[in-house]
Formats: sequence, C-alpha cells, structure tokens
Amino acid sequence: MAYVAVSGGREAIEASIRLLDYYRSGTEKDVELEAIQEKLSLLVDRVMGEAGLYAKEYAALALKQCEGSVEEAVFLLRAYRSTLTRDYYTTVTDTKNMRVVRRISAAFKDIEGGQILGATYDYTHRLIHFDRREEDAAALAQAVQGELEAQTPEPVTPCPRVSDALKQEGLIDTYEPDDTQPWDVTEHMLEFPATRSARLQTMARSDTGYISGLAYSVLRCFGGVHPTVGELRTGYVELCVPYLFDEQQEICIGEVLMTEVENFIEADDKDQLKLAVGYGAVFGRNENKAIAMAVIDHELELGGEYPTQDEEFVLMHGDSLEMNGFISHLKLPHYVTFQSKLDAVRKTRGQKHE
Repeated sequence: MAYVAVSGGREAIEASIRLLDYYRSGTEKDVELEAIQEKLSLLVDRVMGEAGLYAKEYAALALKQCEGSVEEAVFLLRAYRSTLTRDYYTTVTDTKNMRVVRRISAAFKDIEGGQILGATYDYTHRLIHFDRREEDAAALAQAVQGELEAQTPEPVTPCPRVSDALKQEGLIDTYEPDDTQPWDVTEHMLEFPATRSARLQTMARSDTGYISGLAYSVLRCFGGVHPTVGELRTGYVELCVPYLFDEQQEICIGEVLMTEVENFIEADDKDQLKLAVGYGAVFGRNENKAIAMAVIDHELELGGEYPTQDEEFVLMHGDSLEMNGFISHLKLPHYVTFQSKLDAVRKTRGQKHE
C-alpha cells in the first residue's frame, strides 16, 4: 500500500512533531523514570508483556516519550528489541521453583504451601483517596519498610502446583515432557495450524484488552464454559544459560517477575470424567490477562465453531502493533481511492436517475 503526502506536508509534519513536545511538556515539573517504573508498575508490566521485552527502565522511558500511550510504547520497545543481538537462549525454566509473592486458588481452600494473598486490588474499596494528592512518598516508604522489618520473617515453603495433586488422582491427564524446540514467533512467521508454543507466545504478546474481551465472550455465551482458577501465582523465576565451557552446567543470569495461571475446566470424556487445563503466563503482574489467556488456550485446544475457537481469528488479530497500526493507517491520505468510490456512487445514482 502506497500513500502520497499532500503538498507542503514536510513542514506541517515537522510542526506537528514539535507540538508533541509541547503537549508532553505540559508542566515544568519533570516525571522521573524511576517514578514511572515504580509507581506505575502495572502499566510498565503491560507494556513489557505486549512488547515481548523484559526491560522496566526502557518501558518506563517509552511511556514517558509517548505521553503514556500503551500502543506507542509497545511500538517503541518492540522496535528497540529488534536491534538487539541474541547471544544466548535460556534453558527451560520450571516455574514450580518460582519465588512466590502471590498465590491463590479458587478451586481449593487449603492448598499445600498455603494461599498467599500478596499485593492485590481485589479486596480494596474502589474509592478515590483524595488525601493522596499530597502524599509524602518518602514517609510512606519508610513506614512500610518499618512494618516489614518489625515482622518475623516466615520460612520460605515450597509451593507445589495444585494440579499435581489432581494428576496423581487421575483427574487430569499427564503427558511426557515435550523436548521439541519451541516455535519462536519473533524469528519465524506464524504458520497454521500453529503449535501450542506459538499460540502461547502470540497470546502473551497480544493486547491485554483484546484477550480479556475474547475471554469475556467465552464466559457469557460464545463458548459455554465457566473455568475455575485452579492456581494463580505471581513471583520471580530464575533464568539460566548453559555454561560456555561445560553445557552440562548452568549459569543464572537474573530473574524476571511473571504471573502464571492454570484454569480447570470440566471435560466430558466418553470413558470417564476428567478435567481439562488452560494455561496462561505473562510478564509482570497482569493477572486478568493471564487468566483470560488460559481461557482462550483451552478454547483453541478444544476447537469448534465459535470465534474464540478459531486459531487464525484469535492469533492474527490481537497483536498490539498490527491491530493499532492498521486502524491508525485509516488516518493517512486515501484521496485517490475515495474519489474512485465517490465517482462510482455518482455514476450509479446518475444511471438510476436517467
């Protein structure tokens, strides 16, 4: 698709870009990157997830540059990621070893390792606290730190998966480990039918609102299932790469914060009743997206006539860049094509009039 700029467009575009700086300045007070990174962490996590790059500082910088526009920030971060060399591939990470900061189950009250509420807005009153306009961030941080230091640290207990107990009872199918190389959607074009690894990667980078809307349609009537969150866990997982001089050994290079969800869905087997499992995993704290992703994961595995069960429909329309980019392109000049449409309408109207 090609477009021709209007005459004198260069000067107008340059002036438009200067106006962006005017709107972005807004006030003489500057917003520090650390403030965006730490105080708008949920927004930063969303941008990192949809960009497919775990880099909090760069995500905060992108948000600052584009006035908080999520799709523009994702565009900037993806563009930057495309310039980076890939020196290593991490080994498979077992999230069972996650350093958990939040863990709940809607399926069972008592689970091994315990329910850990962690930080969540689920139990807050949805009321604006107007006194926070004059909040003293330093005093708040000091008070919270003092409370944490006063508490007796509890010993770290392992948190086995809730699904493991159900697998032992034969209520969930078990599978042999899949050692096939995951399909990397950042290096290869998406092909249909897509592998499950390609599906999960694509959905993990999809627009949060898009995935949530699809999952909502499933719960209402276009899917007819009501899954139960078997386990939702948020925490830090270590990333390791093979040691250069001995590939049998690993070197830990850091850790990332992520949210992981397993949904349990009643699956009617001809021989016996079992549970199906939907899976979702995303960067940072983005629980609704992880849950929605797990809902759609099961729908795609199930297949059927609903849009949420159509692999190509789901995977091809949720990418933040392509979705917003194609909608945005409607603002570009379409003078020639529109005039041809207008001429066709006028000609048809003229023929009918005659």
